[in-house]
Amino acid sequence: MTTAVSDKLEVLRASIARAAQKAGRAPEEVRFVLVTKTVPVERVREAYEAGVRDFGENRMQEFLAKENELPADVCWHFVGHLQTNKVKDLLKHSAGAGGKIGLLHSMDRPELAAEIERQALLKGIREVPCLLQVNYSAEASKGGFAPGDVAGFVAKLGNDSPLSIRGLMTIGPLTEDESRVRASFRGMRELREELRSKFPLRRWDILSMGMSADYEIAVEEGANLLRIGSAVFGAREAT
Repeated sequence: MTTAVSDKLEVLRASIARAAQKAGRAPEEVRFVLVTKTVPVERVREAYEAGVRDFGENRMQEFLAKENELPADVCWHFVGHLQTNKVKDLLKHSAGAGGKIGLLHSMDRPELAAEIERQALLKGIREVPCLLQVNYSAEASKGGFAPGDVAGFVAKLGNDSPLSIRGLMTIGPLTEDESRVRASFRGMRELREELRSKFPLRRWDILSMGMSADYEIAVEEGANLLRIGSAVFGAREAT
């Protein structure tokens, strides 16, 4: 028998609270986004009924298939790799254009930033909230800025850029070595503090790291936004 989504959410919230308290943090400091890739809309609706309002999609077509099946107060996050030829679709459905996508988690390269700026200016969209994706573990399979390149990228952004940087995002190293995972997350926290000092006019309020396998470590190391999928919805179907 499949465990109810509401039961798994209860376990998740309790685990987040324990990890936060262990680090001397208030549990309410930590939010999570439920990633709904391949998850049937009925199960997503169960999560909504259990109090979740932040959901994330990796692909535009899945977002489009689900957005109108859920109530209007849902905030959608785009968490997947975004191809430049999909920027128009993203912006059309962004909060800045009156849509439901409130945050782009994967601003991972200058070329993508340039295309978003260009299209946003053409469409009259004044603000596109995003997180800069950092490949802190330097794994070839992952996208994102190298840690040492982030400050240079931010320095080149004009004050009138529609890109509204809200913080940083990373995916922890794929390893069972907890010390490596912890070091990566700690390094991200320190990087955010450096950037906050160098660029105080930008917000830097979000540190998104930690997924179903490592979110407790991430919370202990300072994450305040988690991306959770299998811990609530179970293993994804192959795609």
